[in-house]
Amino acid sequence: MRITLATFLSLDGVMQGPGTPSEDTSGGFEHGGWQFPYADEQLWAYSAKWFAEADGFLLGRKTYEIFAAYWPTVTDENNLIATRLNSLPKYVVSTTLDRAEWQHTTVIRSDALKEIAELKARPGRELQIHGSGVLAQSLLDHGLIDELRLWTYPVVLGSGKRLFEPGRAATALSLVESKQSSSGCVLNVYRPAGRPTYGDFTQDG
Repeated sequence: MRITLATFLSLDGVMQGPGTPSEDTSGGFEHGGWQFPYADEQLWAYSAKWFAEADGFLLGRKTYEIFAAYWPTVTDENNLIATRLNSLPKYVVSTTLDRAEWQHTTVIRSDALKEIAELKARPGRELQIHGSGVLAQSLLDHGLIDELRLWTYPVVLGSGKRLFEPGRAATALSLVESKQSSSGCVLNVYRPAGRPTYGDFTQDG
């Protein structure tokens, strides 16, 4: 299976608490719900398209708990996102989660990179990561993510957790798709392209 990452970012790279004011207030974050003013039909259409490609989900503990508190309550069979999340296998990486009551959930407690590499080697379409910043950073550093789907919103927050924090492994990316929504959000889809290459403009010509 391919491992794909989808996440929402502010213009300054913050991915924390996009959905609601109470979603993630850790570190004193006060900007929760910043995505809401920019949500539009194009966002949901792309989300539905990608969720249809999922054969499973890979989540960090905090994102898992947010999802598990909401999506099982959505019982509309026409809601593709809810149907996929509730019916497909979910793998949550955590050493502190005591139990996972959301159906079809497996907790990965140790040797996470090895377990995820083994999941990736299985036949199938996509094992999708949504949010889950700490997990995503680790998998990016170890070359386990095949595609990044990044929605960048026209807002600067100034604080909060970022996808690309200092200390990330240097990685070049190849842009494979780019679109703009009616609310001014830009969707860029990238695939890892190995190590960055470098040059020197003073030596040009």
